[in-house]
Amino acid sequence: MIRRLLLLALASTAASAAPVPLFNGKDLEGWEGNTKVWRVEDGAITGGSMEGNARNEFLVTKKPWKNFILRLEYKLVGTEGFVNGGVQFHSQRVENPAHEMRGYQADIGGGYSGCLNNELRKPQFLGVADRKLVASTEKPGEWNRYEIRAEGSRFQLFINGVKTSEYTEKDAAIPLEGFIGLQIHGDCKAVIAFRKMEIEALPDSP
Repeated sequence: MIRRLLLLALASTAASAAPVPLFNGKDLEGWEGNTKVWRVEDGAITGGSMEGNARNEFLVTKKPWKNFILRLEYKLVGTEGFVNGGVQFHSQRVENPAHEMRGYQADIGGGYSGCLNNELRKPQFLGVADRKLVASTEKPGEWNRYEIRAEGSRFQLFINGVKTSEYTEKDAAIPLEGFIGLQIHGDCKAVIAFRKMEIEALPDSP
């Protein structure tokens, strides 16, 4: 029995892939979205405008992902409105309106950093971060590290190495695979940037 468990553990480890870049640091190869909103500046994927953002906009990977650890750095600056963005995962674009996405979101800004948002689904928030905890680790207007872990139905979010929320999906109808998307929220004057993005594919959960 012990030998079998050891073999299973070794097989699971062997199935894990080495981290790979999700962004090449130069252009938007591998991504799709509104290039009037999204561009590359100073080695970072950048979205939004300080002149104003009329609606939510998403830059989306062309490849879907299932189980993974996603690591990246983000910076959000803004002056007016609901200054907010996020990172979608296990998500899909919707047909109406076509600029929106449905799925899980690791929230950024607007008092919701570190929360797990249920974009275009209800209930809206699945994992609510402690605001005092986030305030003690997040650096508003500066670069921060986000880590998103999706392992089967279990999701964990970390900001600058501190776990901010955790959730286990119980609804078997919710897909546990989908695209990764970067969001800048509408109704604000704000710019969001992402860099040092790498993703580590994990083996399928038993």
